[in-house]
Amino acid sequence: MTEHRARKRFGQNFLTDHGIIHRIARAIKAGPKDHLVEIGPGQGALTDELLAAGAPLDAIELDRDLVPILQQRFADEAHFTLHQGDALAFDFASLQKADEQLRIVGNLPYNISTPLIFHLLAHQHLIKDMHFMLQLEVVQRMAAQPRGKNYGRLGVMCQYYCKVEMLFEVPPESFDPRPKVQSAIVRLTPHQELPHVAKDIKKLDTILRTAFNMRRKTLRNSLKQLFSEADIEALGIDPTARPETLSLEDFIRLSNALS
Repeated sequence: MTEHRARKRFGQNFLTDHGIIHRIARAIKAGPKDHLVEIGPGQGALTDELLAAGAPLDAIELDRDLVPILQQRFADEAHFTLHQGDALAFDFASLQKADEQLRIVGNLPYNISTPLIFHLLAHQHLIKDMHFMLQLEVVQRMAAQPRGKNYGRLGVMCQYYCKVEMLFEVPPESFDPRPKVQSAIVRLTPHQELPHVAKDIKKLDTILRTAFNMRRKTLRNSLKQLFSEADIEALGIDPTARPETLSLEDFIRLSNALS
């Protein structure tokens, strides 16, 4: 098989620890009736394990030089389909057959992880679950609860759409080349029904950006372009509170008042 050197511009760190690969596959528990989508299969280490479940697997790979390596490695796999392209611009709805839901898996490059997760959350009705390898700090932000230092826009938006579970950490020595950061596996399971519904998701996003861009300020100061102090109080929210103390439900009350 052709030798491929990891590329910095694609944020490539290939998973080489077979124990971790098995552990990820066990966490996903794919079955033959699932439809798997792998983002950034790299050299196919996890792909191999996923295909063993007998489920159809669509892989999306940005690096053109990896395409012939993957095609050669999985040439005999009838269930394997490779798409060369950018996952950030990919139409995930095009993969759906009938009304099945997709199970998405990926070792995501750190530089695109947050925009890609937001891109996928916009398609959450198509998705049964997502399992991602991410920088530990990103996973901590996704799973953070109010009053924690990691709580912010990413966590609120992820938890609006999904149940977020951090499964386990992955040390740098599990990769080649070694990243300088700790990684972790996270599971995102879209809610069957949203526990709290925002009338306008863009308004919710605007409030989160505005509030958390000035996270040390009280709401009456950070949101003064959007609400008066009396408006905030009328919603049962303390205008002297800081954004990290508010629950998802509080933010939705604010966004629905703007809508």
